[in-house]
Amino acid sequence: MRIVNPTFGLAAAGGPKVDLKPVNWATDAIALVSNSKPNARELLAGIRDKLGAFRPVDNIEFLAKNSASQPAPKDVIEKVAANFRGALLAIAD
Repeated sequence: MRIVNPTFGLAAAGGPKVDLKPVNWATDAIALVSNSKPNARELLAGIRDKLGAFRPVDNIEFLAKNSASQPAPKDVIEKVAANFRGALLAIAD
């Protein structure tokens, strides 16, 4: 019998190793992703304004899911992966 602690799960078997570099929140491109609930965009805009106090904001971009009840579309996920080093997601009401 194999007993697994569900709070820790199982490590994925195999797969390629990926070297991860930490995000430099002061300079790296950041995606601000809204789940399209009311006030999510306003919450993210406030975060962008706060970040602007200590870093340039020209490489911070707003993105949004089509619906809060659906996962992010493949094109949004691919855009985040290809263009940004960090992402902040907002769920709001």
